[in-house]
Amino acid sequence: MKTLTTSTAALALLAAPALADCPVKVGVLHSLSGTMAISETTLKDTVEMLVDQQNEKGGLLGCEVEAVVVDPASDWPLFAEKARELISDEGVDVIFGAWTSVSRKSALPVLEELNGLMFYPVQYEGEESSKNVFYTGAAPNQQAIPAVDYFLEELGVERFALLGTDYVYPRTTNNILEAYLASKGVAAEDIFVNYTPFGHSDWATIVGDVVEMAEDGRQVGVISTINGDANIGFYKELAASEVSADDIPVVAFSVGEEELSGLDTTDLVGHLAAWNYFQSAESDANEEFVAAWKARMGEDRVTNDPMEAHYIGFNMWANAVTEAGTTDVDAVREAMYGQEFPNLTGGTAVMLPNHHLAKPVLIGEITKDGQFDIVSQTEEVAGDAWTDHLPESAKLTADWPGLGCGMYDTEAGTCVQIQSNY
Repeated sequence: MKTLTTSTAALALLAAPALADCPVKVGVLHSLSGTMAISETTLKDTVEMLVDQQNEKGGLLGCEVEAVVVDPASDWPLFAEKARELISDEGVDVIFGAWTSVSRKSALPVLEELNGLMFYPVQYEGEESSKNVFYTGAAPNQQAIPAVDYFLEELGVERFALLGTDYVYPRTTNNILEAYLASKGVAAEDIFVNYTPFGHSDWATIVGDVVEMAEDGRQVGVISTINGDANIGFYKELAASEVSADDIPVVAFSVGEEELSGLDTTDLVGHLAAWNYFQSAESDANEEFVAAWKARMGEDRVTNDPMEAHYIGFNMWANAVTEAGTTDVDAVREAMYGQEFPNLTGGTAVMLPNHHLAKPVLIGEITKDGQFDIVSQTEEVAGDAWTDHLPESAKLTADWPGLGCGMYDTEAGTCVQIQSNY
């Protein structure tokens, strides 16, 4: 358990009437080992910082807040086991966790069975809305679609290489992107799709195939849904093959400041990432957040988009608990709808009835210091649980407070049973 850093906060916790079982327990379900540790360890650190900050403000409902950390070790079935452990054995009131969609979908049946509540902080493929999950990362219309538009409209890309890790998020996202590109007049033969395992390291052949696409003189662009430490080998091979951003730009959906911190970015300058936040965003809130993070973790530690998603989600959850006067999942869920909290880019995040946020879309170019120069930023975009670009999904909507349904068929006028398996 983290100790309070001020005597004032400690006195407040002792003096306030307890309106919940103390302590209020926050489960942390992030991989601290295995292929995804490169990305998820930072999110564990983030939740612990947010918990400490909440305790410095007096805790919640007269109780101290305690972070309960487990390590699902980049082992997808283990996310289900650890979610059950957190809810059934540890009695946590909420979970913040998961990175890959396969890990989220592994935990989802447990969350629904035990009526647990989880905040999921990473961009994903959409095509889901569970009453037990709040999705604080980007849906495809808040990241993937705007990135493709940037390639088409700003960079004149005519041929696309869709490179992803072999699991549900890249495959579903690329299905959406293939349909979207077709609607924009891009021919099927101008789209190259390739999937590799987690931890893949030999990129020479794949990068060679991408380079070959450009031999007819048309502009090629890479849409990367590569996850975890496989990105290290991919970017090293780009540099070894002397592929610059001017030649073949890459826009990544799972590479942020944390992943770049372990790379020599000299040869990566100008390649892109699409997120809803970058550390380089200019706002008073971000300046304060970055300063607090570096004071806690050290000057060399960077912030990134999923950290902001946890920042927004945690503070919305804390406000919902305060508003509901309880940590009861059903009461907190109802209090979450319409919650607003300032984001770190100068706007306001809003929780929508489909359990997704309204968020701005940012595109940044990699700089020599491993940061991003923001080259495009939108106003807040409402997250869409079900894409408009797949016929079977275009007719679906999610509205939990209004319809009590996350998969409502607007043509049939019925609520479809959501399948939690994958």
